[in-house]
Amino acid sequence: MTESGICNLSIVPIRAEASDKSEMLSQLLFGDCFEVLEKTEKWVRIRTYYEKYEGWIDHKQYAMVEETDLYQYQKALTLNLAVSHPVTKVSSGEVIHLVAGSSIPSTFRDKTFSINQETYAFTDEPVFCTNTDFSSMVESLARFYLQAPYLWGGRTLFGIDCSGFSQIVYKMLGLQLDRDAWQQAEQGSVVNFLQEVKPGDLAFFDNEAGRIVHVGIMLNENNIIHASGRVKIDPIDDQGIYSLDLKKHTHKLRIIKRYTGN
Repeated sequence: MTESGICNLSIVPIRAEASDKSEMLSQLLFGDCFEVLEKTEKWVRIRTYYEKYEGWIDHKQYAMVEETDLYQYQKALTLNLAVSHPVTKVSSGEVIHLVAGSSIPSTFRDKTFSINQETYAFTDEPVFCTNTDFSSMVESLARFYLQAPYLWGGRTLFGIDCSGFSQIVYKMLGLQLDRDAWQQAEQGSVVNFLQEVKPGDLAFFDNEAGRIVHVGIMLNENNIIHASGRVKIDPIDDQGIYSLDLKKHTHKLRIIKRYTGN
């Protein structure tokens, strides 16, 4: 029988190996659900339901989910832009600060929701993402993350990597992307020329071996917002990204993809 879990903390690292010293591959945000693949005394190997991503988490950093309750957690509401969304655990009065892109069970009512037997209450009325017009919203959502420091495996304003950035922005727009840049490059449809770019198209960049190693969100045919050192806006041309910090081209353009019909 498949065991399932849910992240009940603000942010939880997903690691490559069962060790606190291991590389962080990605992060779970509050409300993210996963399948339990393997357990050791201190670690749990998981596969996320959202993008089928695998890795290890600390056994103290999640709650089990009954299969009968899984649907309400997966059909979740996504928290919109805010530095944090404070919620209180009713049983203890402790506050958890949730980040943008976190998931709230679809049973949410009157500023409260429950995970298993624990009830949570928002301090203020939360704002959830809606499936509004992609092209009119994508830039403002992306700009929210400007100056966020680069963090390998990160998915939040406090540290984010290039593919985590594109994935979380798309999640808030109601579109599902895989986790890593090379996986995202296999989704969507090809945009043949920079002149045909629309806001929100993703540009991918490769290394000398031809491997996709970077992704950014196009704002228009001349500018891209991406996580490199920090989330920033740089010019782009047929050669790739021209870093305003370094005064040179830093990423070689491979392909541009579109994920909407707009």
